[in-house]
Amino acid sequence: MTITDRPMQSTRQVQDLHRYEEALRKTGASLIAGVDEVGRGPLAGPVTAAAVILPLDFNAEGIDDSKKLTPRRREMLAERIREHAVAWSIGWCDNAVIDDINILQATKRAMTLAINGLSVRPEHVLIDALSLPELAIPQTAIVKGDSRSVSIAAASILAKVARDEKMQDYDTLYPGYAFGSNKGYGTKAHYDGLDALGPCPVHRRSFLQNYFAGGNAWNKGL
Repeated sequence: MTITDRPMQSTRQVQDLHRYEEALRKTGASLIAGVDEVGRGPLAGPVTAAAVILPLDFNAEGIDDSKKLTPRRREMLAERIREHAVAWSIGWCDNAVIDDINILQATKRAMTLAINGLSVRPEHVLIDALSLPELAIPQTAIVKGDSRSVSIAAASILAKVARDEKMQDYDTLYPGYAFGSNKGYGTKAHYDGLDALGPCPVHRRSFLQNYFAGGNAWNKGL
């Protein structure tokens, strides 16, 4: 598959993305899972995590932090990742869980669900920024891992594509908030919808308390 909407990465950039995986392979680990999440900040929808184990010879050309990629490029790369991965899995925690246990704990739960959903048990897990103390698998937390590790970057792409598709579905189910374009983040169109309609079933009530406490138009049902 040829992807042409962004300049080619240098050989050095591609090699650098493999450095954490290569270091682990020198210790004997071959099944290395990258884990990342999307959706910690939005006012609505789930927090979504992905875990992916890539093969040793995976072509990392074009792989990067999902936030740096266009939607078209993310979708094309997600297809390549799913096609060639040793295993991949998506973990979800919906808005009700987020309201119940808070966004940080929901993020960790979604990551754990993604890892446990892999069809192959990883020997080591590389995680973007966070650690999972209850996970009984060796792990490494990497700050800005989605732009430093090919496995974490691949996970960020899968998670982003999966969550965006979910928010597009919610845009059809709950029109008026512009979920299809803002993916649940606090844009003007989203706030206009909240003022006019109030929260819908996928809004995070715990995230809306401050907004409606500030005297905005709609303040019931939180």
